[in-house]
Amino acid sequence: MRKELCIKNHLSELEKVGQFMEEIGEELGLSMELQMNLNLVIEEMVVNVISYAYPEGTVADIELLAKSDGKELTFVLSDQGREFDPTAKEDKDMTLNPAERELGGMGIFIVKNIMNKVTYQRLDGKNLLTMTKGIE
Repeated sequence: MRKELCIKNHLSELEKVGQFMEEIGEELGLSMELQMNLNLVIEEMVVNVISYAYPEGTVADIELLAKSDGKELTFVLSDQGREFDPTAKEDKDMTLNPAERELGGMGIFIVKNIMNKVTYQRLDGKNLLTMTKGIE
């Protein structure tokens, strides 16, 4: 399986992302729990790109590639926004009271805990975030 989605960097495009994720879940016969977790991961990372990658008022494309060999499902999220490596962020200290924790950074913490592998690279002016999950 291989599917691609191209959206604009606007929150109204999240509906398309949800539909894309639902189609993948159905096509691969994923459990509802796994579908919900994957949807959370992808939505969190897409919202980050929409919110932070581009200067206010800039219209740009965000691309999402999904591919599976039946054993693993890999997503590659790419944009041409500001360079940012979310994997370089230090994990949050979950032993702290939520009120005492710094704001931000929970999204990538969630992504790292749901996905089996998360990598980032900057290539040809693009941010490429690759997230892989075993589905067997």
